[in-house]
Amino acid sequence: MARALHDALWNWFCEFDAEALIAGFAVTDQVPEPGIIRNFLGTRITPAVYPPVLAALAGAVEPPPAPGNWHADIAEWAGALRSVALAQAAGRGTYRIVEAGCGWGCWMTNMGVAARARGLAVDLIGIEADASHLVNAADTLALNGFAPDAYRLHHGVAGPRAGRAIFPAAGAAGWGGAAIFGASAADLARAAGRADVAVLDCLTLADLAGGQPVDLLHIDIQGAEADFVTGNADDIAAHVRRVLIGTHSRAIEGRLFTHFETLGWRLEMERPALAPPVAGRPEIKIDGVQLWANPALA
Repeated sequence: MARALHDALWNWFCEFDAEALIAGFAVTDQVPEPGIIRNFLGTRITPAVYPPVLAALAGAVEPPPAPGNWHADIAEWAGALRSVALAQAAGRGTYRIVEAGCGWGCWMTNMGVAARARGLAVDLIGIEADASHLVNAADTLALNGFAPDAYRLHHGVAGPRAGRAIFPAAGAAGWGGAAIFGASAADLARAAGRADVAVLDCLTLADLAGGQPVDLLHIDIQGAEADFVTGNADDIAAHVRRVLIGTHSRAIEGRLFTHFETLGWRLEMERPALAPPVAGRPEIKIDGVQLWANPALA
């Protein structure tokens, strides 16, 4: 089963050369660094980000994904890097990414490293509900030489609208924590008194980017992706050039297809979620990937 899922990561679909694009960003003269993992972009990561996997990789220089590395595959890497390559080609002085569900700062840091290498200034914006992951994000950004004025980290929930949501307490849910939206005032009050959950503010795209142009909106929020997209539809259409989404079900993928196709957006990368049957029901083992381009801005 594990090998079959890994092999399925080769089945991405796009109309550009994904592997050549990734290879064009690879830094080939890297020197191993004790206690640090360096990926193919030159991004530096400490084992503290994910000790069960990264402790064994300390001191390694990772090659480009083939078809994936410890946290992403060719489809997602190529989709993200396409936004950097096209920002450079368009002559934009600044590359801006908003990462909804930023975890340890993965995509904001990696795309910041890639954009900086192409001579672009960067504006890196992330929101994360797990406070322990947010500490790793700040540490990772600093480790890679980003000054505090180059990034903004928000402790909260990426939401379809303003309000408050319930989320597992820091460290309680690992990487799979999902927010509970639409809770009643009574439920929020009860949650505020519990140790196993936190009550957090919901931030919309307008809260995060303030109406500034966004080269890439990356969304990976444990099943709330379609709700975030539809709830922020007007701001996304007005300000976002590309949206890269980690999908958590085939149903979500269908909702996203309907939404973006209705608006005339272009699908630039697609790799379906891997959801083999477990006890007669589909169970997500690896998120899907969709990259959509805004016809008015891309």
